[in-house]
Amino acid sequence: MNKLTGQFLIEDMTPAEIARAERVESVLPALRAVAAEVDARGEFHRPHVKTLSDAGLLGLIVPEAHGGLGGGLRDLCAATFALATACPSTSLTFFFHCSSASRGLLALEALDEGLFNAQEAPQVRAFAEQVLDTMGRKGCWLANFASESEKSEKAAITIGTTAKATEGGYLLNGVKSFGCATGVADRYLVTASLEGYHTAEGLCTFFVERDAPGVSEREHWDAIGMRGTATHGIILRDVFVPTANALAIPAAFTRCMQMSRGSFVGNQVAGIACYLGAAHALYQYTIGELRRKTFADSDKSIGTAPYQQELIGHMLVELETASVWLRRQVELESSATPLLPKPEVVKRWRLCKGVVAEAAFNLAAYCVKACGTGGGTGNHGVPARALRDLCMGLVQAFPAERGRLMAAQMEIEGSEQAQFGTR
Repeated sequence: MNKLTGQFLIEDMTPAEIARAERVESVLPALRAVAAEVDARGEFHRPHVKTLSDAGLLGLIVPEAHGGLGGGLRDLCAATFALATACPSTSLTFFFHCSSASRGLLALEALDEGLFNAQEAPQVRAFAEQVLDTMGRKGCWLANFASESEKSEKAAITIGTTAKATEGGYLLNGVKSFGCATGVADRYLVTASLEGYHTAEGLCTFFVERDAPGVSEREHWDAIGMRGTATHGIILRDVFVPTANALAIPAAFTRCMQMSRGSFVGNQVAGIACYLGAAHALYQYTIGELRRKTFADSDKSIGTAPYQQELIGHMLVELETASVWLRRQVELESSATPLLPKPEVVKRWRLCKGVVAEAAFNLAAYCVKACGTGGGTGNHGVPARALRDLCMGLVQAFPAERGRLMAAQMEIEGSEQAQFGTR
């Protein structure tokens, strides 16, 4: 039996995981066929929505009771890894869609743990089920807008978007500068700060219709890499959200986040799997080129030269380093029995994100060197595209330097620095 692409990352898949990974494998040719075009145009390829939806993948980690495939974190990591070997932009956009599921899954877990009282519980359950049903039963694509361009000294993400209570719902105002699938997703999930609150206790989540009055897109940006993700973001001007589409209970967000096993919303490790998938594909491409091309004065492949073999050795070290770190983090966040306390898992995630991003980018640089001017420097060729895509991993979410700093602070101070703040 041929090895599925996702099995290069998750090596011990169960039969159920293999069945879900086969669905992922089935869409790879369609994504790969237009990957160069996606990069050149700098736009998300809209037909991919139907391709992924028809395969049932929009509900990959949604419970079967809500119309999904019932997968978990291992499935998501295997999927984003595999999709990135075909089109990294589409993989990252898919990851952000799937990350929306945490707004439902963690809320239901918090209910089970008794973190909400009897008065709050019906609203929490209704919102959680709306998220999961939208992804599973309805097969809709969601965009998850939390990040904003502003940062603070103590928080990686500062939420300046505000939600003001009004008759029948809330009015949202603000600018979301980053969130894949802008203008593509069927619905938006928006994090905003409830008026009158100045800490994370006021953070709330709202369903915003893509074409609702007051919603507009920010100016498209000419990104260096991951160009087909539609990450330009949205502007909200007095956008009305009915109460039924809001989870605006104070401290609901922070209570739900308590239920994650590792990183804050519980599945962030799958985002960095996109970068490892891109690096894996680039390595395979480079080795193929070094075997195929021969010297003009002999029939030996270029890959037999000491210079190229030195580079190959470096590539193997970077690829293995990233793979080992990522597999360990997935294990820490998905094992049936927790292997480490949550603070220790979060600390390692802070380190893991940086290690994987830097190792993947380093591998890309070696691949460009190995392919040379003839095969590695065409701006839309495989090595150049991968180098630019992997460059984005150095800054996406938080840079390696900040991750190491936060891990060091946790080691000394014994607590995690804030992930979310408000303005």
